Amino acid sequence: MERNDVRQVTDSRVLAALAHPLRRRLMDVLKVYGPCTVGMLAERTDQAPANVSHHLKVLAAADLLLEAPELARDRRERWWRLRDRGVRWSSSDFADDPAARVVVDAASSLNLERHAELVRAWHAAPDEAHAAWGEGPFSTDKWLRLTPDELAELSREVIALFARWADRPVPDDGQRREPVFLFAHGVPGRP
Repeated sequence: MERNDVRQVTDSRVLAALAHPLRRRLMDVLKVYGPCTVGMLAERTDQAPANVSHHLKVLAAADLLLEAPELARDRRERWWRLRDRGVRWSSSDFADDPAARVVVDAASSLNLERHAELVRAWHAAPDEAHAAWGEGPFSTDKWLRLTPDELAELSREVIALFARWADRPVPDDGQRREPVFLFAHGVPGRP
């Protein structure tokens, strides 16, 4: 089954399912490695299979995951895959519902914390890892003076650039390619 493109989430119940650190991490593992069994996900997240299974059911109930029975070797083996390539949401879709707004804020906060956690983990990695990656890992920030329309245009350009790299066919050149996390935020702020 072909996955859909990026899904625009407008249901706060879906965001509530995402607003949990392990569920967020399970979504990441499935995004990076593709369909997995509970055992594979438990191994990649250092969690008990029963805990992973519970959280997969929550994600599936929110229509974020699908079972992939065609991958099973027998009736006991259950494979899971992402329903969509990614999800996004806009706070403005929930502006009229204070309870939903709390869920949106929690999901956004967790998302940002996950991003920061991954960067912190890289900085804490052993010197050998840093040496192996050389000058590749980077950080950049800029202060720009933009209109809302210009920020929206920049957003589309950055997202398209990330998508081009994410969707490219991985070259079959014998080189080992590791997962690399890349993120960007463009928000109005005060220096």
